[in-house]
Amino acid sequence: MKNKIYLTAIASAILLITPIAVLAAGIQNPTITSPDVRSPADELVQTGLQQFRAQKFDLAIASWQQALNLYQQQKNSKGAINVLETLAEASKMLGKYEKAIAYSQQLLALAQSLGDRRTEANALGNLGNNYRIVGNYAKALEVQNQGLVIRKELNDQQGEGQVLASLGNIHYDLGNYNIAANFFQRSLEIAKAVGNGNGIIFLLNSLGAIAGTQEEYPQAIKYYQESLDDARKIGFREAEGNALNNIGSSYHVQRKYKEAIAYYSQALTVAKELTNPRMEGAAVGGMGLAYVFLEEYDKALSLQEQSWQLAKKIGDRRLEAMTLSNWGYTLWRSQKYAEAEQKFLTSLNLLESLRSNLSDGDKVSIFDTQLHAFNLLQQIMVAQGKPEEALEIAERGRARAFAELLSRRVSSSSAPKADQKNDSIIPSLASVSIADIRRIAKQQNAVMVEYSLIADPSFIGQGKLKGEFIKLYIWVVQPSGAIAFREVDLKKINLSIMDLVADIRSLFNDANGIVRDPKDVLDKYADLKQLHTILIQPIQDLLPKEANTRVIFLPQGLLFLVPFAALINPKNEFLIEKHTVQIAPAIQVLDFTHQLSQQLQKVNLQEVLIVGNPTMPSLGNPLTQLPTLLGAEKEAKAIASLMNTTFLTGDNATKVEVVNKMKSARFVHLATHGLLEEYRKGDIPGAIALAPSSTDDGFLTASEIVTMRLNAEMVVLSACKTGQGLLTGDGVIGLSRSLITAGVPSVVVSLWAVPDDPTALLMTEFYKKLQTEPNKAQAIRHAMLATKAKYPDPLNWAAFTLIGEN
Repeated sequence: MKNKIYLTAIASAILLITPIAVLAAGIQNPTITSPDVRSPADELVQTGLQQFRAQKFDLAIASWQQALNLYQQQKNSKGAINVLETLAEASKMLGKYEKAIAYSQQLLALAQSLGDRRTEANALGNLGNNYRIVGNYAKALEVQNQGLVIRKELNDQQGEGQVLASLGNIHYDLGNYNIAANFFQRSLEIAKAVGNGNGIIFLLNSLGAIAGTQEEYPQAIKYYQESLDDARKIGFREAEGNALNNIGSSYHVQRKYKEAIAYYSQALTVAKELTNPRMEGAAVGGMGLAYVFLEEYDKALSLQEQSWQLAKKIGDRRLEAMTLSNWGYTLWRSQKYAEAEQKFLTSLNLLESLRSNLSDGDKVSIFDTQLHAFNLLQQIMVAQGKPEEALEIAERGRARAFAELLSRRVSSSSAPKADQKNDSIIPSLASVSIADIRRIAKQQNAVMVEYSLIADPSFIGQGKLKGEFIKLYIWVVQPSGAIAFREVDLKKINLSIMDLVADIRSLFNDANGIVRDPKDVLDKYADLKQLHTILIQPIQDLLPKEANTRVIFLPQGLLFLVPFAALINPKNEFLIEKHTVQIAPAIQVLDFTHQLSQQLQKVNLQEVLIVGNPTMPSLGNPLTQLPTLLGAEKEAKAIASLMNTTFLTGDNATKVEVVNKMKSARFVHLATHGLLEEYRKGDIPGAIALAPSSTDDGFLTASEIVTMRLNAEMVVLSACKTGQGLLTGDGVIGLSRSLITAGVPSVVVSLWAVPDDPTALLMTEFYKKLQTEPNKAQAIRHAMLATKAKYPDPLNWAAFTLIGEN
């Protein structure tokens, strides 16, 4: 099976990941004076310890709080530090994380006032762990990194290892699994070097969780079992319970439900013995989900409710969201659709709250761990005969981080400079309603077609693993606001849709396989007919009869790789022959690109920047200069002549010069090499090759573009693979997204490498048409048809696509 792609359904094991290598296994005896000289505050501390061990938790907290008050009155800083550490640890063990945060904040302030760097580092570490559990990931990363600086300053190797493990935990929750694995491995090396046995036990658990996200279940169980064995040898009950839960989850995802329940039950016993509500919630939730697949729904529903109550009690938003999703899934399997809908809606609100204040990259990553909830809620809405509500959820579940970036860009452009907010603050963004969708359709005066790939709901996975696609939902929104819904059963096609797209991609990536006879073209691209049957035929009657009326396709996932213009109908006609085609990642994104376009009319720039065949930069080890593109220079010269301007080429087309001119250009055309993963600096794949200078290597990266403020009406990237990137739930992360985020409402990019001569013809025809009729989508269609007449293979003419505003 080529390019196996999954779509997340239930991710039960997300419930089971626990903090790693940062906490003691229980309340430690605070350092106090000898019995002969104990103060009343010291006695209260000892009383609290006895009460805690007797499980009289409220009394213990009260005793310690009284001791703290006395220490503070006596200005006994050492006593206050000890009891604040105890209160914070006890609160965390009892699942009272907000209380733990408050005590750690007091401890931090005290340590800073005393200049006690070690205690300050401890307080920061505990704060970070608690912020992570309540879902405040941005704050968790901030304080853990502060603590890491202090640990290194103190040459505290064991403390440094604990912070690295905590950073690994945060990145695991965010879905940054490679980063998390790196932190865990570094932490494990330190734990082994300093002989931190407890840390090694926890980290084995963490590495097992990473293996689970890669479907390496035997390896995951091996890590968990080693952690379990070591924990039992030294009586480390907390680690034992965590390992039991995680072994249960590994059997669970392999559909060995009875074995999973046996391990969950053992973990539950440990959790109750330790009064650890987080561990208990994970065990109960795992058991509940296992009973769903054994079709014991009453037992499953009871356990899911218990798991939710435990998660809510301790204030763990991530755990609460997952328990609600699993509870909703159980209700859905029981055909209790209305109740399931409410559980999922509440879960989505919690999941969305976890994304606040994160960086764009972390928002995209964590969103990919949450897709199952959006996917299942669409199915629940459709099952209740609510297709329009399902469309709202489909929109809510795509390109959210992108929309938030654009919202910030639009807001900052329209606000006076004095009122502009800090760029690091991304405003909260309401999801689109059906009324908004109808308004945007009318505003665009186009037919909008939104696709949603629906996964096998019985799939269980960890992290971002996703199940096989079984259905395709399609909504067609007319300019009038009328909305139609169609459903396609993907189980009935011979080849999976992911294999179908992969096969087509392989054809378009083979420049040596170009055919020239139109009959040979139809034979070569039979898969494009099958894709037309899946994507277009079910809605053919809803598409416009007038060829110049735009059809805006809103794909999802791997469908972004589909060359819609080249789909072939039963009459052997390409879609571009019948329709004007455009692409967008989400309806809400279209709204923002329209607003950007409106703002640019006030700027009214007139300059045109055209670049063709710059002196190529070098790449690789050893460095090798990229090949020159004489065809790109010829293309740039022809377009410059049409536009009555000059163009940059050779040594004049430096990165510095191009970037400077981009800031004042209305139209930007870059005919050069485009790179995807071959050159990557920063979080975003994609780079444009320009002439190097003494200050740079010549590569303009997507990560650099996203930070620019451009006022161009349109950017055309006449280069290879500029429309590709990292496929995520937020759309394609790459050059096109970066340019739109930078303020460009219309971007033309390519899905594969195109030969020089057809590209030059297509681009020349595009600008000719644009000069007589400023309709970008129609100009692209005209250029494609003109190129197709001379070069019939769609590899030559179907690569380029308009994204964003027309």
